[in-house]
Amino acid sequence: MTAASLPAAGDRPVTYPPRRSVVAWIFFDWSAQPFFTLVTTFVFAPFFASALASDPAEGQALWGYATGLAGLAIALLSPLLGGIADKTGPRKPWIAVFGAMLIAGSAMLWYAKPGSPWAVPIALAGFVIGTIGAEFATIFNNAMMTRLVPPERLGRLSGTGWAVGYLGGLISLALTLGFLAADPHTGRTLVGLSPLFGLDAAAREGDRFSGPLTALWFVIFVAPMFLLTPDSPRTGISLKEAAAGGFSHLKATIAELPSLPGLGRFLLANMIYQDGLVALFAFGGIYGAGVFGWQTIELGVFGILLTVTGTLGAWAGGKLDDAIGGKKVILGAIACLLFACIGILSLGPGQVAFVIEAAPATPGDGLFASLPEKVYLALGLLIGLVAGPLQASSRSLLARIAPPARIGEFFGLFALAGKVTSFMGPTLVALATTVFASQRAGLAVLIGFFLTGAWLIAGVKVKRGG
Repeated sequence: MTAASLPAAGDRPVTYPPRRSVVAWIFFDWSAQPFFTLVTTFVFAPFFASALASDPAEGQALWGYATGLAGLAIALLSPLLGGIADKTGPRKPWIAVFGAMLIAGSAMLWYAKPGSPWAVPIALAGFVIGTIGAEFATIFNNAMMTRLVPPERLGRLSGTGWAVGYLGGLISLALTLGFLAADPHTGRTLVGLSPLFGLDAAAREGDRFSGPLTALWFVIFVAPMFLLTPDSPRTGISLKEAAAGGFSHLKATIAELPSLPGLGRFLLANMIYQDGLVALFAFGGIYGAGVFGWQTIELGVFGILLTVTGTLGAWAGGKLDDAIGGKKVILGAIACLLFACIGILSLGPGQVAFVIEAAPATPGDGLFASLPEKVYLALGLLIGLVAGPLQASSRSLLARIAPPARIGEFFGLFALAGKVTSFMGPTLVALATTVFASQRAGLAVLIGFFLTGAWLIAGVKVKRGG
């Protein structure tokens, strides 16, 4: 990818930066992903529920409330701040401010010591601050996409960024589990070593170190973006002027959506199928534990394999996006998710495809020994393979159809659509599971989410190549 220029209004060419600038931008995903991998999902969150809260149920509830609080802040403020950024021009100052929140929130987690009366408040405050910082920094980084490559390369750019992000999360997780976080009973990490840096396994210092590691990782790897990637020029409008009337402008924008071809329908579709995807990931491990009795090792390996396939899927999906269009990639990904959901519903400890009997696993058989477990693993890998392209192509499709001068505002609405109803999928799964006393019934709800999302996205009209 080399510098290129295209004609523009007023005889001022649109100039795209050289490859090093684009690579530096891609490394933002690499720098930010460990927060979601280490803190939100695989290391600190389980540590909080098992070692800081009074019991796992309370831990899950408190973590859920904190997630909801952060999500509410993001949902309410993202379109407004995105619109202000569009009016003032540069995105890097916003990334710097919210990146500092990610760093501060992550670093706080080290001080959440088991047994301390302040451990739970510190952990929850750090998580909320870090989540708000990570999500907002991502919004403003996304808004830089359209200035980096021509429209026909947006799919590859988004997919590559997503893949690199997955890879960064995977490597940070491998480092943490292999060399830092140890079993408090044995004092050994996943690869059988004592934790590096003299970290105390009994005090769960390896788990807590995931916070400072996330902060340091971000500082190091976000630097190339600040140094090498060009920012939008200043418009001459002050921050105070841009903020004045911000809410009224946002209200007008939302009212305007029906007149913008495809945008309103796309944002609604994204909201619904992303809700389904979030719930599928949230309950996938729980379903495996409930149906097959999987424990930490099985679930950890399952998660790592999903991350690997997600990395490959996002990279390949980016190329496919540019070749056939983001809309077709999204529809194909949703079709695969529907297949996976139905396949998962057909499984039991001794059952495949609803009616085929299969021998269940017995103690000592090893990882994923039974046929139903192998099928579940394969379906999980399919979910991981298409989740990356679904998210990456959603990002690139919005970049293609949103008005260029208001790209930050619409990426803010994109974030709003992803957060405002994020509780819906998990809640409906929980309700169906309770009402029917069946994990299968709960998971079946997600079929409706994906069917509705597919119907909506199928009606989005985009230009050729989008």
